[in-house]
Amino acid sequence: MVWLLGVVLCVVGSPGDAELPPLIPRTVILAPGQRANPELSPDGTRVAYSAPHHGIEAIWVKTIGKDDDRVVASDPANGILWCVWQADGEHVLYFQDQAGDEATHLIQADVRTGATRDLTPLRGVTAKFLRTDPKVPGTALVHLNARDRRFFDLYRLDLVTGKLEVDTTNPGDVAEFQADHNLVVRAAHAMRDDNSAEIRVRDDASSPWRTVMAWGPDEMNSDATGLAGFSADSSAVRIVTSLGANAERMLEVNIRTGARTILAEDPSFDVARWMENPATGVLEAVAFEKERLQWTFLDGTVEADFALLGQGRPGSISIRSRDRADRAWLVKISAPDHPTTYYRFDRTSKRVERLFSEDPGLEHVQLTGKEAIAFTARDGMTIHGYLTLPAGVPPKSLPMVVLVHGGPWARDTWSLDTPVQWLASRGYAVLQVNFRASTGYGKAYQNAGNREWGGKVVQDLVDGKSWAVARGIADPGRVAIMGTSFGGYATLMALTSWPKDFACGVAINAFSDAGLFMASMPPKWTVQKARFETRMGTDPDLLRRSSPLFKADQVERPVFVAHNANDVRVALEHAELMVAALREHRKAVTFMVLPD
Repeated sequence: MVWLLGVVLCVVGSPGDAELPPLIPRTVILAPGQRANPELSPDGTRVAYSAPHHGIEAIWVKTIGKDDDRVVASDPANGILWCVWQADGEHVLYFQDQAGDEATHLIQADVRTGATRDLTPLRGVTAKFLRTDPKVPGTALVHLNARDRRFFDLYRLDLVTGKLEVDTTNPGDVAEFQADHNLVVRAAHAMRDDNSAEIRVRDDASSPWRTVMAWGPDEMNSDATGLAGFSADSSAVRIVTSLGANAERMLEVNIRTGARTILAEDPSFDVARWMENPATGVLEAVAFEKERLQWTFLDGTVEADFALLGQGRPGSISIRSRDRADRAWLVKISAPDHPTTYYRFDRTSKRVERLFSEDPGLEHVQLTGKEAIAFTARDGMTIHGYLTLPAGVPPKSLPMVVLVHGGPWARDTWSLDTPVQWLASRGYAVLQVNFRASTGYGKAYQNAGNREWGGKVVQDLVDGKSWAVARGIADPGRVAIMGTSFGGYATLMALTSWPKDFACGVAINAFSDAGLFMASMPPKWTVQKARFETRMGTDPDLLRRSSPLFKADQVERPVFVAHNANDVRVALEHAELMVAALREHRKAVTFMVLPD
């Protein structure tokens, strides 16, 4: 985003610098994290993490307490952002694609020699949803669309020999399979053509499938929806669903009897994540993303450990990984105004050892906090979000950027966003609106955005701007709107449908023609397509009304359009068509194509 700074500044106008804290250099605030996504080794003595190597993200390993960091996996052309340890402690596993094509392969790297092996060497095939269990250390399960690019079958992989064979064939409607703690595939999350869904189970690998739970098209669809693993004894399956409630909750369903037990719930907020003991399979805690992340504990010992960890730097606590014996935890603590920091926690001695932060360059600069806000939209619905104010200046008549999240089934959270801090350090207020259709706030909140992508969803952004203006926070003439993917789309819709409300817009990787987007989805999205049809709509007239491309003549303010040439979700064609339409109508547009 470094190259966007001049665009926003020149149109919105820079605030006075005299009262601002010392400027944080762009090279510091927008630099890639030095260390991220750490994972504790099975014996608890080492940590694997991602960090730049010759400018490209690679996988490193270090011994805790020593400065012996070394690269164990790298690719000069493609970054590697994340890995997990294999149970033998001698290898790490990670997914990697080529030039952003999202045809990810599962790669194995030897941490001693650095030798790598492609475990899914199938051209054009995507690997996803890796499943392992310490009870079966030499085996992994992985979903592959090798038989048919539209559907993902489940394959069984021998991590020693590399043998790969089909374990469970997808009948054509399964989004994900789930295995019990012996890696026997016994559950499936299926999606029907109308966006309804069902959970299927079976007693063993040779038994017939049967439906144990089903829900309609208007239930929640989030990244957490569906299967969440098996009970410790594998007699029940855990399911995250909003069935029978407004918000998604964690249920446990007995496979034999169908009996349901509520494990954790909140009336207003959806399940965001959960903690399972890696050795025993016992569910220990469930988190809800409210204004901040909050945990509901099912294990008193774990709750006591979290209380101890909370005595240090304030922030949201989560456990990245644990050693085989569950004596050591790798703890992540995050907050909007501090770099994300990782610790090693010894559960026996109760000793907390700081490992590193993701952005050490931000440890000695002044960052600013993020405030949860809510406002009433023009139709009376309460809309949630976050406001970040620049330090050192009164919160009055500020230039402001409405920064729109992607998805749209996602949400902004109380966490460090470096683009937000970059803008705030330049004197801008930053408003992040969790518009209707966002996840996290229950099904009524998400469903309120159905077939309103070009209407009330974007209207919520305009109402958020009006809320900030009415409180004297924002100067009505100096408000920009900016976003990526769906956020970029929303930016274009705001500039075409509410052309006088924003001083300028920045749209990154945005789709401009809703009909073209629906018609050009990758084949591997086939099972999930009904989700788009329910949320976005299928009527050609509605899709056209929801397309900024056909309203380019309405734009009155400058717009910056940027797009990645190899984007496989939103083709470059969307940006090219939008820019051509804007130029045809002699609108002020700047266009940048990034070559990767």
